[in-house]
Amino acid sequence: MENSIIIDKMQNEDWEQVREIYQEGIATGNATFQKEPPTWEDWDMGHILECRLVARLDGKVLGWAALSPVSSRCVYAGVAEVSIYVGQNSKGKGIGSKLLKSLIEISEQYGYWTLQSGIFPENISSLKLHLKFGFRKVGRRDHIGKMDGVWRDTVLLERRSHSVGIN
Repeated sequence: MENSIIIDKMQNEDWEQVREIYQEGIATGNATFQKEPPTWEDWDMGHILECRLVARLDGKVLGWAALSPVSSRCVYAGVAEVSIYVGQNSKGKGIGSKLLKSLIEISEQYGYWTLQSGIFPENISSLKLHLKFGFRKVGRRDHIGKMDGVWRDTVLLERRSHSVGIN
């Protein structure tokens, strides 16, 4: 299966499958503070067009990754937030690794010097994935958000690009 997986640019037509995978992540309670997927229009406006990828197998989307700007201020033009989701039936097959590796490569082609991610500490697989690709723990944000009446923490990770001259 792994050899047949194609990492491809996300197309507008992929939204329904992307949305389903996003909904699966939301249902875990440990992927995002979102309670439901946004509309296509809201999602589209919030994510960088050039940095949206899907993993496909025989035309079916198995996972997706995308970047969002962290600020509209020009000094942060090269800083973006990572979103990465793999469908429940596709976990443990290296899809997350393929997506994140490709997302890092494309982000560097477009001049991004810092990628960051806020991950629930309970989401061990996502933490391991990010660390595998050179992200480092910057800190833990205790009680950063309240979800279903419960305060939640996130671990803040970041990765600096070596290709744009920052070490």
